[in-house]
Amino acid sequence: MDFFNTILVEEAVNIIKKEFKDYKLGYEIVDLNDAYERVLYEDLVSNQSVPEFDRSTVDGYAIIAEDSYGASDTIPTILDIIGEVKMGEMTDIVISSGKCAYVPTGGMIPRGANAVIMIENTEKMDDETLLVQKPVRIQENIIKRGEDIKENEIVIERGRKLNPAHIGALASLGISKVKVFKKPKVYIISTGDEIRGIEEKLEFGKIRDINSYSLRAQAQKSGLEVVGNTIVKDDFNQLKAAIEKGLEMSDIVLLSGGSSVGERDFTKEAITSLGGKGILAHGISIKPGKPTLIANARGKLVVGLPGHPVSAITVFMAVVEPFIEQLYSLKTLKPAIFAKMTANFPSAPGKDNYVFVNIKKENGEYYATPKFGKSGMITNLSKADGYIIIKIHEEGVNKGDLREVYLL
Repeated sequence: MDFFNTILVEEAVNIIKKEFKDYKLGYEIVDLNDAYERVLYEDLVSNQSVPEFDRSTVDGYAIIAEDSYGASDTIPTILDIIGEVKMGEMTDIVISSGKCAYVPTGGMIPRGANAVIMIENTEKMDDETLLVQKPVRIQENIIKRGEDIKENEIVIERGRKLNPAHIGALASLGISKVKVFKKPKVYIISTGDEIRGIEEKLEFGKIRDINSYSLRAQAQKSGLEVVGNTIVKDDFNQLKAAIEKGLEMSDIVLLSGGSSVGERDFTKEAITSLGGKGILAHGISIKPGKPTLIANARGKLVVGLPGHPVSAITVFMAVVEPFIEQLYSLKTLKPAIFAKMTANFPSAPGKDNYVFVNIKKENGEYYATPKFGKSGMITNLSKADGYIIIKIHEEGVNKGDLREVYLL
């Protein structure tokens, strides 16, 4: 009889990373409007300073800060208004002691000025006389040339998943096209005589194909391009043909079901027949998801995931996502919070246990409540907000423990 020779999750991840360390993604150039959540292919270096001139961060008056020292509502400083800076225009105004000029937010700071007094802290006696009613510090309300972005500065590092702030920074530099990694392609195969498409009539004893859809969504969330999916019966030739097609079309092939030990399990035989190093590992110390299969077929990663939907998603997050991060040279962190556990949750040592939780925020603190249920229950995942990992050496978590919760 064939038994699992289980390995640690970290070992599984390292096997994949080492085996496919030379697998490289190409790049493509996309419009800035289409760059959100794409991964930057190379360091982006600024060819200019932002801002390109000293400018005001408020509506107010450009002054020499020392003129305002000691100013108050009862004893204001009196300055002569010598002009007004127009928004978006150069100015030739020069500020000297006792003088000032109006500057709008974003307007250029005139030569000689070293601070801007907010308009709320002034009062105009007439068109040529200003009362300054509060002191300001040198450089107050001024953003200096290059203070935001310096010329030749690395603005965004290679491997960053572009967020709205990144998009804004690129726009500030006048960059309309961005070089990003091409998305890794994935092909999804659901196996089993009992699996039916979601639009087919469901006969008694048959099961709807959940994994093609949940894995597709998880893959897309992780930055993959799903190039196809199919349902395959428990038939060696059908399975081999499906894997071959997946290898031709994609960088990664995912199989759900067919990873368990059994007389009708053709997965290992089909993969081995396709060339490449074949099976790299079979069995991971993880709950849920122990009967996971990792293989190299024709130089590409093939992962046999468990048939249970929650197990399949769990293993994808634990084992496949780290490889995707390696392909992308990803530097963006997985979103997580720290939360106090609201209940005890036992865990048998010997495997990493992925426990899905609900999160609530009360009085400024986060609380996580474990979801009790079997790995075949899709609602365990669909009603969860995140998950914790009870490591292989732990016997569980206790009520009140502060744990890192990875958000879904």
